[in-house]
Formats: sequence, structure tokens, C-alpha cells
Amino acid sequence: MSRALIAASALFLAATSATAQTPWRTAPPESQGMASERLAAMDAAVRAGSFEKVTSVLIARHGRLVHEAYFDEGGREAGRDTRSVTKTVTAMLVGAAIAEGAVPDVAAPVTPLLSAYGPFDNPDPRKDEITIEDLLTMSSLLECDDGNSFSRGNEERMYLIEDWVKFAFDLPIRGFPGWVPKPADQPYGRAFSYCTAGVTALGAAVQSAVGEPLDTFAHRILFAPLGIEGEQWQRSPVGTPQGGGGLRLRSRDLLALGQLLLNRGRWEGRQILPEPFALAMTTPQVSVDAQRGDYGYLTWLPAYSVNGQQHAAWAMAGTGGNKVVIVPDLDVVAVVTTENYRVRNAHGLSDRLLVEHVLAAIETRQAPTEP
Repeated sequence: MSRALIAASALFLAATSATAQTPWRTAPPESQGMASERLAAMDAAVRAGSFEKVTSVLIARHGRLVHEAYFDEGGREAGRDTRSVTKTVTAMLVGAAIAEGAVPDVAAPVTPLLSAYGPFDNPDPRKDEITIEDLLTMSSLLECDDGNSFSRGNEERMYLIEDWVKFAFDLPIRGFPGWVPKPADQPYGRAFSYCTAGVTALGAAVQSAVGEPLDTFAHRILFAPLGIEGEQWQRSPVGTPQGGGGLRLRSRDLLALGQLLLNRGRWEGRQILPEPFALAMTTPQVSVDAQRGDYGYLTWLPAYSVNGQQHAAWAMAGTGGNKVVIVPDLDVVAVVTTENYRVRNAHGLSDRLLVEHVLAAIETRQAPTEP
């Protein structure tokens, strides 16, 4: 390791310890089996525009913050709109509500918790059977598909309506023409359809169950224990916190949420989320498609190939290639925030950064000896 890199690492550690909010133990990359030179090359590539507009990259290995770089004027304290990364936070809040006894389990029906938003159009007994788990897995029978501009439930149509929760459950039941396999004929017995409106309704259901605003509950049960502060929620025109997207968090806060999943719901020795629920979030629950693989509870389950080896991962992901990626077998969490909202293949760009730089910088797989 060069003297310049040693000096840079020392300055980095001094700066992070002086201004940290979310508590993180820091360490030089080499002490956790990562190459500083490769990470420096990554930062140079980002600054050169090779990945368009990346705003931050943070890496934790073996529970230590080993790399933290910002590429915009906002820096460390900026709240970053990572769009649908919020959905995974909403899943965490479901687990917390179950732990508090406010929700019995994921099999609980949703409509009783949303009665204040009704009555709903297109009544159907199958609507009353939609469960919390159906919304956690993007597999409810609501006719809702953000990837189809013709879908009545497309996210962009929701934003034209004042009450986003009512929009979701006003939707009709989805049809399955002959060329589309019915849920019973698909893996895990579910049919995936990416639906922001459903997660918006899920957040409202949690709010109803716990008897306090979703943002208040989130701060009490999840953010405050992790040292997260200053979070900013998007709200519908009627004031409902948006569980489906738009939550602004600092990059360190996002890293902490990723580490929480890696630790099966534990943070600094305290069980924040029930371990069984944290495991369920990262277990395949529904098949997306041949390209994107499986999906957990509002959590993507990709795999990354590095030097000919496949590594299963868990990901919180949002428009523009915003990602919090956890690779359990390498004991690493990485945050990539961007403003690539209108960039073609933005997720592919972020994945390339992760594979070619972050994961390629790992030199050893074993955990270091504790000092």
C-alpha cells in the first residue's frame, strides 16, 4: 500500500469518525480484505463519467465501513431519493408490526385495515382475500403493472389521483389470458407483477394496524435504533406517507439498512427485526422472470458473477440504478446512489460498477482477526 493511500485512508477515517451520525466502525480496506488501489480506480472511473451520474458509493465489509465516496455537492449529509428502495423499508416495517403484535402474520387480509379508504370500486370477494404477503411479493390479483403503460394500475396513473390507497383497491381483478400462466401454474404458486400502488396500500395498512403515522412508527421502531435521523417521506396529496417510493435517506443510513438485513435483523447486538422475518425477506417467494430470477419480500434476489464464480445477493433497488446490495457469502454491503433516472440501462450500469469494481476489489473471503 503506497504512502499516499495510507495518508488518504487516515484522513478518511478521521473525517468519518468526526461527523458520523449513523454509527459505523471504520477500517482501512486492506484490513478487511479489499484493495484500496481498485477502489481508487473505481472513484476515478465514476468521476470520469463512466457510470453517468453516480452520487455516492459506500462499502461495508465484515461490519466495517471501508469506503465512502461522494461525487456531488450534497456529500454525506444529503438525503438521497432512491425511489423504490423505499419498498424494502416498507417490508421491514411489516416485520416490525408483526413483532409488536399489531399484525398477526403475513397471511392477514389487507382490506380490513384499509376500510377508512373505502368503499372501493370493482367489488370482488377475491379482493377481500388479498393478504399482506400478496403485497409483499408483488403477487396480488389487482390489475396493476408498472411495466405496462396500458395497465389501469400503472404507477404514473396513480399520481394523477388524490388518494393513492383508494386508487390501488379501486382496481379490478387481474385477468390471465391463455398465453399467461395462472398463479397456480407458476413457481411458488404466485404471479409476479410489479405494482407500486400495492406497496403504497401496504404502507397504509401498516399505519392502520399500528395506530400511528407510518413515518412516526418507522422512526421509533427502525430508524432511531440505527441512528438514522432527518429522513424525509414522500406523501400523497391527502397526506399519506408513501410506502412505495420517494423516501430520502443519507447514504450511510442506506448502508445501515443493508447491514441490518445481512445481520438477520440485528444491529449493534439488538434485534431490530424478527430474525425469521428478515430471513423470509431474503428467501425466494415468487419468480419474476428468467432474466431477473426470484424475489423475496419487496427485496430483489440477483446473482453476480465475479471471476467465474456466482454470488447470490439481496438488493434494495430503485429507478436510476439506485441500489443497496448485500452479498452474504462475501460479507459485504454496498450502496450506489445515482441520478441516472433517464439513463438507458441504469441498473446495468450500477451492476457493472458493483461487479467490475466493488466485488473485484475483494482479495480474501475470510473474516479478519478481531483486534
